[in-house]
Amino acid sequence: MSAMTLSHHAREASFWRVLETGACYLLGFLWILPLFYAVWMAVHPPAYEVRFELLAPLTLQNFVDAWNAAPFARYFLNTFALITTILVCQFVICTLAAYAFARYEFPGKTVVFMLVLIQLMIMPEVLMVENYRTISRLGLVDTVLAMGLPYMASAFGIFLLRQTFLTVPKELDDAARVEGAGPLAVLLKVYVPLARPVYVAYGLVSVSYHWNNLLWPLVITNSVTTRPLTVGLQVFASPDQGVQWSVISAATLMTSAPLLIGFLLFQRQFVQSFMRAGIK
Repeated sequence: MSAMTLSHHAREASFWRVLETGACYLLGFLWILPLFYAVWMAVHPPAYEVRFELLAPLTLQNFVDAWNAAPFARYFLNTFALITTILVCQFVICTLAAYAFARYEFPGKTVVFMLVLIQLMIMPEVLMVENYRTISRLGLVDTVLAMGLPYMASAFGIFLLRQTFLTVPKELDDAARVEGAGPLAVLLKVYVPLARPVYVAYGLVSVSYHWNNLLWPLVITNSVTTRPLTVGLQVFASPDQGVQWSVISAATLMTSAPLLIGFLLFQRQFVQSFMRAGIK
């Protein structure tokens, strides 16, 4: 009877495992289907946008047309400058703030940290009007710096790094100080190397968000010379040119390719970092 019960439980567990696997494959297929459709339209002539043929002719002309329809080189340069500036500032500011919250005691520490956490509940769009007024008073409207200035610090980054720094044994601090290291040297030589996977994961999150951010760059920029990729893609939705889905798909793939490649390269560090930080 016991053997039959175990066999029944084993079959039941196997059934649920197969069901879960099938559900995962189904969700994966639903996720990849729009991407596959975009790739299909991008590498085939416009006549095959809604017609599937195994021997349909391939072409790269859609990518050429998309590249020539807008100053993509300038858009890529602006976007890379924006992402790099934001990421460097966030790493510096979030690292210093997280280290202070994790290892120093000062009056009002809990209150200040709660104020940082409250920032996670405020949507950036709520502050857009005040941010625009501030940027306008500074005379920075229609600049790359204006697009990145409201995001130079990140409450999420501070919280994530603080959680990681709290897991570092204090004995490492004492050992480094015995060797004559100062507070900044301890941070750079002990904490930062141990938190490298977290920096990779946070960097991917930050880059993905600001790479796809549209509303704030659209509000704060006026000229082609300062627009990022997300705003530049609007040229393909012009009513004068009509909607060319093959060209739009090619342009979208060109703008999203760096993000996809980056995630594929660092997906293991991305998952491991959140596990180490205790984030569910």
